[in-house]
Amino acid sequence: MIAELGQFALSLALIAAIAQAILSLVGAHRIDARFMAAGARAASLQAGSLAFAFGVLLWSHAQDDFSVRNVSENGHRLKPMLYKLAGAWGNHEGSMLLWILVLAAFGAAVALRGRQLPATLRARVVGVQGLIGIGFVLFVVLASNPLARMFPVPFEGNDLNPILQDPALAAHPPFLYLGYVGFSVAFSFAIAALLEGRVDPAWARWVRPWTLAAWCCLTLGIALGSWWAYYELGWGGWWFWDPVENASLMPWLSGTALLHSAVVVEKRDALKSWTVLLAILTFALSLVGTFLVRSGVLSSVHAFAVDPARGVFVLVLLALTVGGALTLYAWRAPQLKLGGLFRPISREGALVLNNLLLTTACATVFVGTLYPLFLDATQGRSVSVGPPYYLRSFTPLMVGLLVAMAAGPLLAWKRGDLAAALQRLWVALLALLIVASLTWYVQGGGPWLALVGFGLGAWTIVGAATDLAERVRLFRVPLSSSSARFANLPRSAIGAAIAHAGLGIAVVGMTGSALWQSERVLTMQVGEKVEIAGYTLTFDGVHKEPGANYVAERGAFRLQRGNGDGLGTMTPERRFYPSQRTTTTEAAIRTTGLADLYVVIGEPDGNGTVVRVWHHPFVPWIWGGAIVMVAGGLLSLADRRLRVGAPRASTPGKVAANVVAADA
Repeated sequence: MIAELGQFALSLALIAAIAQAILSLVGAHRIDARFMAAGARAASLQAGSLAFAFGVLLWSHAQDDFSVRNVSENGHRLKPMLYKLAGAWGNHEGSMLLWILVLAAFGAAVALRGRQLPATLRARVVGVQGLIGIGFVLFVVLASNPLARMFPVPFEGNDLNPILQDPALAAHPPFLYLGYVGFSVAFSFAIAALLEGRVDPAWARWVRPWTLAAWCCLTLGIALGSWWAYYELGWGGWWFWDPVENASLMPWLSGTALLHSAVVVEKRDALKSWTVLLAILTFALSLVGTFLVRSGVLSSVHAFAVDPARGVFVLVLLALTVGGALTLYAWRAPQLKLGGLFRPISREGALVLNNLLLTTACATVFVGTLYPLFLDATQGRSVSVGPPYYLRSFTPLMVGLLVAMAAGPLLAWKRGDLAAALQRLWVALLALLIVASLTWYVQGGGPWLALVGFGLGAWTIVGAATDLAERVRLFRVPLSSSSARFANLPRSAIGAAIAHAGLGIAVVGMTGSALWQSERVLTMQVGEKVEIAGYTLTFDGVHKEPGANYVAERGAFRLQRGNGDGLGTMTPERRFYPSQRTTTTEAAIRTTGLADLYVVIGEPDGNGTVVRVWHHPFVPWIWGGAIVMVAGGLLSLADRRLRVGAPRASTPGKVAANVVAADA
């Protein structure tokens, strides 16, 4: 009975979405407060109904209710509770329900928390969220119902895909959806602005927190997915330019450009049309990712669906949403008033360059991802676009971005002095030269990409610190004055510098792990040893260990330094899941913070056990940098200036703080 209540809630959510769209948009058009208020209540009703339906799905998984098809296909009595719950969204139908729940929650949040927005603007944003909701709730109800019953009821479920039974994969989809769907709010603000024919600094300030929150969630979701692929798939890498990986990278790049573009609108009332277009394209790329994962056009460990009918449904939604938005943009964007003018050498100019590099990088990923699919669909030819393409097309753009990233914040608005900015970056330039020289010396002259990657990483990190030092006038005023200025800096300024430094840390990790990793692949007998990067591993054999819903073959390797000091035991595993007749790999990883030692065991080959050992220098810095970036974004999000509302009244004692905020 409870599943039927959930299905009723889905139907109610569809009705609420229709009411939300119609009442809000008609109310805004007529400037009718009653209609707009009713649309806001419908948004809350839709979110509440979907939350109830998703709760029913979670309950069904927790209780092993195999009469629900979704539970039967993805559940198992022996699964740990975490993976029973994760099974609710670890499949196509459940993930789509979570997707539309997040969408409805964002719409309700705008309706409830946006009371300080102009009434018509808020109503139009809520109405556009409702229009998007209609399409996707209809998709779930008609084509992807996660609460559909099945008869006869099986005694046992098929179990969740074993490679998805992992803590990182339990958290990865929700954060990814918060990022994907979070950009829908920026999209709705863009459509509302086009309908009203007005984009101003206040609009940009309202858009920035939603965009920043989505960006933080997407960054964390991508990092979790990369970390999972690194230790779960047993191939020793953290990124393979898989099309579904690219599907999350594209809106991240576009969303990063949107964040910076919105700053220019807020500070200088410029780049209005460009910012609106970025908001549309960022959500469009999120929908492209949804299509790729659920259309059946891709074969990937990340992909959920193989039903072409569902893919066509999502493709129609994508065409209607993006096509309608771009048509409206083409019609209304020319009517947006131009904002403030600026010189090419200025902070606005640096942000424009930043956006051009990011969007061009996004375009290269878009082409590399979709061109093989297009060629296969039109000519029946299979083409592989792999890392060499991205190394030649994507990497140079990122080099330019990192070079500009440190100088941009030191330029003045409207008209800047590039020579003066570079002069203030002498410490960052010195750090670049020192790190590049040390890399050249240690490696005996190369490779050149290592010099560039490590040097630019140091340039970015020290450049971010220089930005903060300049803001507080470090070493130019007494330390107490610098401390006071730092305490009064806007959190968004500090957060931006931290996020930039986080990217520099990640670049160092990417460079070191890609260029300096070492690998040994061999067949080992009990008692044999393997040496790598100053470590010695002694193989003590493999024994079986029962798990909750699997049987593990666990290897044991005694780890020693080259001087003989013992460092404990590493225990990689191969897990066999009887319910799906599937074997997975569990790597054993020992990290020092500067490098990882990574061990995987394979199947016996008659002469012993196949063992793969990697040494990955600096690879922990990749995820450390991602965490730092998210921390910077969250700190920026805590800035009171990004909350809609009147600023606090200034007092004489806060004049210096206001001056610092104005400089930011």
